[in-house]
Amino acid sequence: MGIKDVARAAGVSVGTVSNVLNRPELVSPARRELVEATIERLGYVRNESARQLRAGTSRTIALVVVDVANPFFADVIAGVEEAADEVGALVVVSNSGGSVDREGRHLTRLKAQQVMGVLFSPIRDDLPEAAEELERAGTPVVVVDGTAATLSTPSVAVDDVEGGRLAAEHLLARGHRSLVYVGGPHELRQVRDRERGFTEEVDRHPGTRAHSLSFDDLDVRAGSRAAAQLFATWTGPGERPTAVFCANDLLALGVLNECLRRGVRVPHELAIVGYDDITYAGTAAVPLTSVRQPREQLGRAAVELLLNEVAAAPEVTTPRLFTPELVVRESS
Repeated sequence: MGIKDVARAAGVSVGTVSNVLNRPELVSPARRELVEATIERLGYVRNESARQLRAGTSRTIALVVVDVANPFFADVIAGVEEAADEVGALVVVSNSGGSVDREGRHLTRLKAQQVMGVLFSPIRDDLPEAAEELERAGTPVVVVDGTAATLSTPSVAVDDVEGGRLAAEHLLARGHRSLVYVGGPHELRQVRDRERGFTEEVDRHPGTRAHSLSFDDLDVRAGSRAAAQLFATWTGPGERPTAVFCANDLLALGVLNECLRRGVRVPHELAIVGYDDITYAGTAAVPLTSVRQPREQLGRAAVELLLNEVAAAPEVTTPRLFTPELVVRESS
């Protein structure tokens, strides 16, 4: 069903139908009512993609994230969608699943889609070639939850070094002297920065020590494996670390589950701190202490930067860095 079919059925010109759809104030009320009734009767739906292609514009924002199943990214997506909705834009989400190859394929395919712009959460520090090609083709790119190697690419992120420091400071203040950082893939800047802030703060205090356990994933199962490894490595109650800081809340929830399964009391025998402060953190069997990130604010800020790029009036090129905060609950 096309616009010509609507015009034929209503007995008006194609131009009149077009005006009803795009400039209704130019059409008399009676004729506008006739065309609208015909549209409803025929079930006509305009082809928005074709219309935007003819106009040379797009109202679609693409978002590529590392892990769409992670509640952190779900909240970032919510922030992006809210901000996009306010300006009449549609958001299309793609999941790289932590795969550099898949990330590159998504970015390459988006080049042909003529989207308004691309927001993406990078797996590695350097800007992928596919993202640079998008920029060269005139498609604005904004890095979300990361920083770009080149200052010409705008980005929004959280100060994860400070977040790691906050976690260590909190646990040290509670008397813990042997602590463990449970992290994920080291190619992720966030994992490295959180560990750096944590270990640097621990190292500043004489008589304390920070251990590290790393895994390929950042999910609950990896957290359970981390706890099992912790108990297997340090078998004696006197030698076992008394506190764990995890790179995200999913890992922390996995550690907590394993403690509950083994009858290890939290926080009396093992204190746990997570990162992100996802919704599940506060509703866990033992409510989880976590470093909170402004997740939805990250998404909204990314859209604002993108709109500035689209308008060719970027406010800043330096990374927009948000400060995390510690939310203390019963797990520590």
